[in-house]
Amino acid sequence: MIKTLILLFATLFSLYGAELEWAQSYEEAMEKASKQKKNVMLLITTETCRWCRKLESTTLKDEDVVARLSRDYIVLHVTRDVDDYPLALETNGVPTTYFLDTRGEAIIKRVTGYWNAEDYLSYLDDVDYKLGRKTY
Repeated sequence: MIKTLILLFATLFSLYGAELEWAQSYEEAMEKASKQKKNVMLLITTETCRWCRKLESTTLKDEDVVARLSRDYIVLHVTRDVDDYPLALETNGVPTTYFLDTRGEAIIKRVTGYWNAEDYLSYLDDVDYKLGRKTY
């Protein structure tokens, strides 16, 4: 019984502190995605964007969002005008999120702006629907 409780608490604590494991470059993300047969979630921000910080500190820390992204995606965070990524991935505003296949093609239209966890998960549902992994 005590062993079961210890295992339960250890599992809960590991989930509570779960964070995304970000790729270090676009090339690394695409390589990992290809090897692991996952798609890529590319987040484009700027250094001075308060909505970017809010997305990073709330939505991208939400347990359900972290679990879903970790399971299905290689995640990459780049800073506009600082990091290298394909110029075709335009950003009229930040934060901008792209959901890309292993060829670097957008699966759904880019997502611009801050979104809370519930709305962000609905975009993940849209990607799953487009890929045939989910039906409505």
